[in-house]
Parts: sequence; C-alpha cells; structure tokens
Amino acid sequence: MDVNRRAILGASVAGTAGALTLPADAARSAPLTSTLGRDATQFGVRPNSPDDQTRVLQRAIDEAARAQVPLALPPGNYRTSLLHLPSGSQLIGARGATKLLFAGGGPSLLSGEGADGIGLTGLTLDGGNIPLPARRGLVHGLGGRDVRIIDCEIANAGGSGIWFEQVSGDVIGNIITHIAATAIVSFDANGLIVSRNTITDTSDNGIEILRTAIGDDGSMVLDNRIENIKAGPGGSGQYGNAINAFRAGNVIVRGNRIRNCDYSAVRGNSASNIQITGNSVSDVREVALYSEFAFEGAVISGNTVDGAAFGVSVCNFNEGGRLAVVQGNIIRNLLPKRPIGTAPDDDAGIGIYVEADTSVTGNVIENAPSFGIVAGWGQYLRDVVISGNVIRNALAGVGVSVVSGAGSALISNNMISGAPRGAVLGLDHLKPVTDDLCQDGTKAHAQLVVTGNAVVR
Repeated sequence: MDVNRRAILGASVAGTAGALTLPADAARSAPLTSTLGRDATQFGVRPNSPDDQTRVLQRAIDEAARAQVPLALPPGNYRTSLLHLPSGSQLIGARGATKLLFAGGGPSLLSGEGADGIGLTGLTLDGGNIPLPARRGLVHGLGGRDVRIIDCEIANAGGSGIWFEQVSGDVIGNIITHIAATAIVSFDANGLIVSRNTITDTSDNGIEILRTAIGDDGSMVLDNRIENIKAGPGGSGQYGNAINAFRAGNVIVRGNRIRNCDYSAVRGNSASNIQITGNSVSDVREVALYSEFAFEGAVISGNTVDGAAFGVSVCNFNEGGRLAVVQGNIIRNLLPKRPIGTAPDDDAGIGIYVEADTSVTGNVIENAPSFGIVAGWGQYLRDVVISGNVIRNALAGVGVSVVSGAGSALISNNMISGAPRGAVLGLDHLKPVTDDLCQDGTKAHAQLVVTGNAVVR
C-alpha cells in the first residue's frame, strides 16, 4: 500500500486546527475537575457556608478516596472539625483561596492513621488558635507512607502545625506561621524531605527531627526559610531552635536561611553523621550550630553565622561525642552572653569549640569577645587539628586544654590578627594558664604542636 506522508501530515494538521477552533462555550463547559477528580460540591459541600461542614466533607473525602481520585475543593471557606484521611486521600484546593477553618471538637483538623498516599495541595488550614492536646498537630499523621503536603498554608495552630510519626514523604513549599508549639515534628521517620518551606513565629521550635531511640533516620531538611522562633516554654535549649535533630542519624540540614531564634539555628543532639552545610544564620542568641552528646560523625561546613553567642560547638566527648569536620565557615559578630535560662557560668563569645577527633580548617572568625577557637574542656581533648584558619579581632586567638590527661592537638598555619590576650593559650577549662604559646621561650607541652602560625599584633 502506497502511503503518502504529506497526506498524513496534512490530515494531522487539519485535525489539530479543528481542535483549536472549537467554540469557546464548548471549551468552557469542561469542568476543571473532569481531569482532577471529584468536585466536593457534588457531595453537598458548600463554599462560604456559615454551617459546620464536617459530615459532608468527610463523606466527600471517603468517596473520592474509595474511587482513587482527587477531591477538588473550590475557593471559599469551610468550617469543620476533625476530618479523617483514609489511604489515597488527595485534597486539592486553590492556593490562597480554599480555606479549611478548624471549629474545634477534635484533637486535629486533618488526621491520617496507617494511611498511605495522602496528598494535600493548595489548601489553607487555619487552626483558629484553638488549643490542641499535647503531641498533636493541626495536621496529624501516624504510620503513613508517601504522604505529601505541598503548597499549603498552615496558620494559627493551637499545638504543632504538622505532627508525623513513622511517616515517609514530602513537606514542600508550604507557609507555616503563628504556631503555638513546633511547626513540623517528625518522630521515627521512614524517609522524609522537608524542603522550601517558610516557617515563622513559633513558640517551641521550627522543625524537629526526632527518634524514640538512637538510630538511622535520614531525613533531609533543605532550603527552608525559618524566622522568629521563640523558647516559649523556657528551658535551657530544648526550645527556641530553628532545626532540632534528636537521636536521628544521617540527617542532612542544608541551604536553610535562619534568622532570629532564642537559642540555636541547628541543634544536633545524639545525632550521628549529621551534615550541617551551606546554611545562612543571623541573630541567634545561643550556639548557632551545635553537635552534642552521644554522636559519632558531624560535618559542619560552608555556613555563615552573623550574630550568635557561640558560632559552632562540637562537644560532649564525655558522653561519646566525637569525630567531626568543621570547615569553611564564616563566623562573626559574636555575643558576650548566652540567653537567660542557661547556666550562669556558661561560656560565650567563642567562634568554634571542639573536643575530640576533629579537624578545624579554613574557617574565618571575626569579632569574638572571648576566643576565636577553643579545643578541649579539661581532660576531654583528643586528636584535634586546627589549621589554616583566619581569626580577626578576638580577645584571644586559640585556646587549648593543657590539664593533666588532655590529649593531643596540632595548631598550625593559622592567621591570627588583633588578639590582645594572646594568639595561642593553654587552658584549664576556660582559664588561661600559660603565656602565649606562639612566643619564643614559652614552655612547651608534649601533647601540643604549635607551628607556623602568623600573628599580627
């Protein structure tokens, strides 16, 4: 059979042209939900009704999930109490225009338990500042796989904004604001990405990645903007943190913009193999970047810190905390005091503090009221390298423990400028007990190598 290719192409173009010239009324007659799924109004849901719509909304959610299609909520306000999300629930709204208003009468606004494949997109969820029970979120998920909350707004929650336990999935591109507890809480995640969210004005913490016991977690906290985090309940560091990883191993915290926190920007507690990289931090009032207690492995690199009581702390060798790289950070404008509520003798005004099995290289530290870098606390010092750093305008450049039982340290090839108390000092805890170890004639210490440092008085 002789097939004319030009004839086929001509017929194709003609068909396309015909499709493009359909009457405008015919094009408008196809509802948006014909491609998205079910329209919630088909189930009796009424936008902007003053009535409580819990019953009809729940029916619409159940029917759409049973049919395995999304449920589209047209623009408008919907007053509702607790709504249960079965597996496969997909709620889609018009971003900024579809609003679920929590009317109370339940522990959460949206809850899924053992439900997989839940999706929330383009919704505004307003908690109305109605108090929630402890350990509850306005959105609450227990034991769900592939849960996705994307391009939503969560506001005025009387507890946490999102509370997950044993959940995998994505929390991406949301605005979470005015939260009475923590914006996002995850316990025992099975693979969670928290990315590109804007979080402001919380009373406890910004993001918490937690585990009930020390173990692998692997959550990724990437490219979020987190601001105005208060330590509402008080305490000495449990609250007031932008990002807190507790007992959670192999967590990546990267590329976040963090500003105005009562305590830390990133706090890793017993969180092994944590990576804290490329974050921009300003105006935090305790340790900006923290790896503490029972951890093994921390990489803290490429961050900027402008305004904190303490730039970086890698500590608690007494609890097993060890093994770190602190590299390529810019740390400046440190504060002389920590917040009220911490121990009154807690140190401050230090750029970087480390204890065991750690390399500190290529950092720039400026305007430190106390030390640029400190290594060791009493006998808790082992195998630390401090090399190739720039320290400007610190009271003292580098402090290193020289008490009985302290381990080895190499302090070499650093540029130390404007350190009136001394370039390198031996310490008994934070008390200087030696002359400047960079000066000729100062008594040497067998466990220290101090060489090649450039000192500008």
